[in-house]
Amino acid sequence: MKLVVTIPAYNEEHTIGAVISEIPRVIPGVDQVEILVIDDGCTDGTVHSAKEAGADHFFSHRKNEGLGITFKDGLEHAVELGADIIINIDSDGQYNPMEIPALVKPIMDNKADIVLGWRNIDSLDFMPRGKKVGNKIATWFTNKVTGMPIKDAQSGFRAFSREAALRINLSGRYTYVQQSIMEARYKGLIIEQVPIEFRPRHGASRLIPNLITYARRAGGTIIGTYWGYHPLKVFSVLGSLLILGGVAFGVALLVYFILNGTISSMLPFAIAGALLVITGLQSILLGLFADLLRGQRMFQEEILYRLKRQNSNNLK
Repeated sequence: MKLVVTIPAYNEEHTIGAVISEIPRVIPGVDQVEILVIDDGCTDGTVHSAKEAGADHFFSHRKNEGLGITFKDGLEHAVELGADIIINIDSDGQYNPMEIPALVKPIMDNKADIVLGWRNIDSLDFMPRGKKVGNKIATWFTNKVTGMPIKDAQSGFRAFSREAALRINLSGRYTYVQQSIMEARYKGLIIEQVPIEFRPRHGASRLIPNLITYARRAGGTIIGTYWGYHPLKVFSVLGSLLILGGVAFGVALLVYFILNGTISSMLPFAIAGALLVITGLQSILLGLFADLLRGQRMFQEEILYRLKRQNSNNLK
C-alpha cells in the first residue's frame, strides 16, 4: 500500500517546510509514504524549502495556473507514482498533517472512495465572519446540487483512493473543492467525512482575496458543473418559465379583448408573448440536444477512465 501526499504550493516558502516535516512517514497498513510538491509557478524559495524539508517528488508549472489545475496535476502525477491512496493538503500550515492516518483509514477499510476533512467553522474564532458566511453558503449550495449532507465543502484536506483519482475529471482553474464533490456524487463514489483541526493562517489568503471574487468564481464552477450533468433539467426549467410568461401575456390579451373588443393598442405585448413561447420551446429543444451531448461525454469519460486505469496499472 503506497500513500502519496500531494501539496499544491504557490509562494509558501515560510510554511511548506513545517508542513512536510509534520507528515508522518510511518502509518499502520501503509508500506510507503511519499511527498509530491506541485510548484504552481512559485517565485520565492518554496521549492528550496520543500527540498530541505525532505519532499520526494516535484512537478512545476512555468507560470501560476491556479489551484484547480494544480490540484488536478497533483492527482495525475500521484497516480503515475503508483499511489494507492492520495492525500491532498495545503502548504500554508492550517491543516494538521498528523491527522493523515485518520483520513486514510476509511479508504483502507474499504468504506469510502473519498474522505473529506471537515472543520467546525463555528468554533474558529480567528476566521473572519465574512469567510464563515461564505463557507456556509458554498457548502449549502453544494449540498443542494448534490443532495448530500456535506459538512464542509471548502476543506482542502482530503483523501482519495486510486479509483476515485482515476474517475474524477476536473476542469476548473480557480478551485476544485466543490467540483470534485459534485463529480464524486454523479459518478457514484462513496464520500466519508472526518473532523479535523484547523489552525490560524499566517498572512493573507491568496485563494480568497475577497468574498465577492470567491463567490463569483466558485459559484460559476458549481453552476457550470451542475449544468454539465443536468442540461435537460436546466433548459427545461428555463424554457417552462419563458412559456409561462408568454402564456400570461396571452391570457392578459384575451381579457383585454373581452373587455375592449380590440387588441390593436396591445400588439407589442402580443409580439412579446409569442416570442417568449417560441424562445421557451427552443430552450427545451436545446436542452434535449445538450442532454445527447452529455451522454456522449459520459461515454468518452468512461473510455478515458479505462485508458487511465490501464496506463496506471502498467506504471505500477
